[in-house]
Amino acid sequence: MPKTPRQPAVLATSASDVEAAFYEALQNAHLDRLMACWAEDEEIVCTLPGGPRLVGGVAIRLAFERMFSLSAIRAWPQHMHTIDSMTASVHSVIERVEIMLPEGPRQNWVAATNVYFKTVHGWRMVMHHASPGAAQPPEVKEPGKRLLH
Repeated sequence: MPKTPRQPAVLATSASDVEAAFYEALQNAHLDRLMACWAEDEEIVCTLPGGPRLVGGVAIRLAFERMFSLSAIRAWPQHMHTIDSMTASVHSVIERVEIMLPEGPRQNWVAATNVYFKTVHGWRMVMHHASPGAAQPPEVKEPGKRLLH
């Protein structure tokens, strides 16, 4: 199995920096910048809406390359909930996705989970999992503060 080509560096001092770079690259269909957000590890995982689980940089790159060739897509993360530790960060987001189709733009709402690890190269994405889209935004209930006993 071929290795993932080395990616240009992303200046990422936090998982949020990587997330911002990922969505900017996604909105601008910039494949190299998008792939630079991912860890240089063949165990990285991506599931795009309605698609199969992809493992490894080569499979992930091919999927995004195909997606960019089929339509213009823009996605904005909203309603983020994060769980952070010293070396890992999990972001649960609702993505507002706009897809430009020949018949006109279509908007969907997607629940996504992005997982980041702090690596020797800084923070990098190790997993992106996106649900199938919905035509209406989901009801988002922000968690309240609770004391666990």
